[in-house]
Amino acid sequence: MSRALIIVDHGSRRPEAHAHLEKLARRVAERRPELPVYVAHMELAEPSIQDAVDRCVAEGARDIRVHPLFLLPGRHQGEDVPALVEAAISRHHGVTWRITDCVGEAPGLAELILSTLET
Repeated sequence: MSRALIIVDHGSRRPEAHAHLEKLARRVAERRPELPVYVAHMELAEPSIQDAVDRCVAEGARDIRVHPLFLLPGRHQGEDVPALVEAAISRHHGVTWRITDCVGEAPGLAELILSTLET
């Protein structure tokens, strides 16, 4: 079973916001070259979650992990993104999926915040 990762942000009307997400996805892919990494926006921009899921499946993914790029758990993390992913996946039989924890629950977040003091 081939796994893929979709990193989802809220979406913005500002192109520079999309550039940051693309850059992050490239950095993740560089660290895990065997893992296809895609981006999607919850709203306001393309590609949508549906577009990203369709592309993952078309390129052979059968297990999709979705990482909502939100700092703290909230409505988007707990309700909106899962509903959009479930609707997108429902078009593809036999594909499994899981939403990852939000960034704010990662054990290394305190160190990451402190590292920004040095830049």
